[in-house]
Amino acid sequence: MVLLYVQFGLYLVLMLGIGVYSMRRTNSNTDFIIGGRTLGPFTTAISAGASDMSSWLLLGLPGAVFASGLVEGVWISLGLSVGAYLNWLIVAGRLRSLSESYSAVTLPSFLARRFDDNTHILKVVATLVILFFFTLYVASGLKGGTLLFAHTFGASESSALIITTLVVVGYTFLGGYLAVCWTDLIQGLLMVTALVFVALLGFFAINGSGSDIVAANPKAFDFSTGWITAVSLMAWGFGYFGQPHILARFIGIKDAQSVKPARRIGITWMVISLILASAIGLIGIGFNAVHPLAGLTGEGGSSERIFLALATTLFHPFFAGLVLAAVLAAVMSTADSQLLVLSSSLTEDIPVIARLSEKRREWISRGGIIGFALIAFIIASNDSGTILNMVGYAWGGFGAAFGPLMILSLTWRRTTKWGALAGIIVGAVTIFIVKNYISIEGEYFYELLPGFILSLIAVIVVSLLTKAPEGETMKKFDQMHELIKTL
Repeated sequence: MVLLYVQFGLYLVLMLGIGVYSMRRTNSNTDFIIGGRTLGPFTTAISAGASDMSSWLLLGLPGAVFASGLVEGVWISLGLSVGAYLNWLIVAGRLRSLSESYSAVTLPSFLARRFDDNTHILKVVATLVILFFFTLYVASGLKGGTLLFAHTFGASESSALIITTLVVVGYTFLGGYLAVCWTDLIQGLLMVTALVFVALLGFFAINGSGSDIVAANPKAFDFSTGWITAVSLMAWGFGYFGQPHILARFIGIKDAQSVKPARRIGITWMVISLILASAIGLIGIGFNAVHPLAGLTGEGGSSERIFLALATTLFHPFFAGLVLAAVLAAVMSTADSQLLVLSSSLTEDIPVIARLSEKRREWISRGGIIGFALIAFIIASNDSGTILNMVGYAWGGFGAAFGPLMILSLTWRRTTKWGALAGIIVGAVTIFIVKNYISIEGEYFYELLPGFILSLIAVIVVSLLTKAPEGETMKKFDQMHELIKTL
């Protein structure tokens, strides 16, 4: 146990050290938010993947496969892989080019300038949506850290939640975007390394042991399901187009020419990670049948602990600490990105604060990180749902509110301010209604599916019914398309 404390302590010191170093390179609020647009394709791609997957990759997905078999793992992974690829292909380069033309560093500021919105209504509504759903998203990350510390050190859930919150806030407060991306790079590499070794050791442990995965769970390899469930699970891929913390990576990448190599790196990392995470869920079924693992079932048990249980059982304590640090990495790599987006919206997208000096906004951004972390802490401490459910709600909210709008705003000249506003509102409201009041018996019906479709329709219909955009804004839009053709 002492060794685990030392390993975790050294890892956290490294993360905070990166935060201090990044702070010295941060001279303005723009640097704090997007790092001066200086990061290359490798760092951008891996940090985007790490911030995307979060504790869901190491806890939620293996836990879902362990509990229900491949039905969730296959369809969600397929939808996510396709969605992520199309997001890099359609959105990344266009957003990088156009956001620089508009001098926009956040999603709401980009939308306001893309649609020449001098009333600020579009920026304010977009900011409110971000503030609501991201606090839920950060809470899911803090909950993942709570599972880790409670399982590893036997800490109470309240103590584990406090530790997780303090760690994430620490280096994000210090270094902003650069600290987030550099730590996410390390954490993304650590996550995939941990997945590889847990999957390999788990496979060798059950190979020849007489373990029968199908006997332990007859539905383990069955991924056939109703079409509504299959389409709903694949609809997770729609979410990529509207995630502010991922779109921030596109805005902050060095140049549009770096998008293509970043896409290849990011998708490769993602596909490998999803396959390994699903495999660990299956391996856990077989291993648990022969060597029952504690903390997975019964009162207080959770299938989302399967990765943690395998790691602590299969590895020597020295290596187990390093593997478990990967879970902490998964938690931090998403929560830090989301806290940064929250504080960015606070200082860049609220008109009263946006008019202050760069230095004052930089410190307000840091204060915002602490404030939003406290709100997420309260939500996490009072929510009894699974990590997967919490992530699904926030992911769906962003995917429906911003996903169709981002695609159309970057590819369709005819998109208007009022169409954009209608899409955001319809998407967010649909998510709330379907999540809380609509279900289909015997099927998994993900609220993002109707939310994305209705939001897309709203943007198109209202845009066609309102005056077409014109002027300097459209000149920059056309210049962006000419640039994209040359890449």
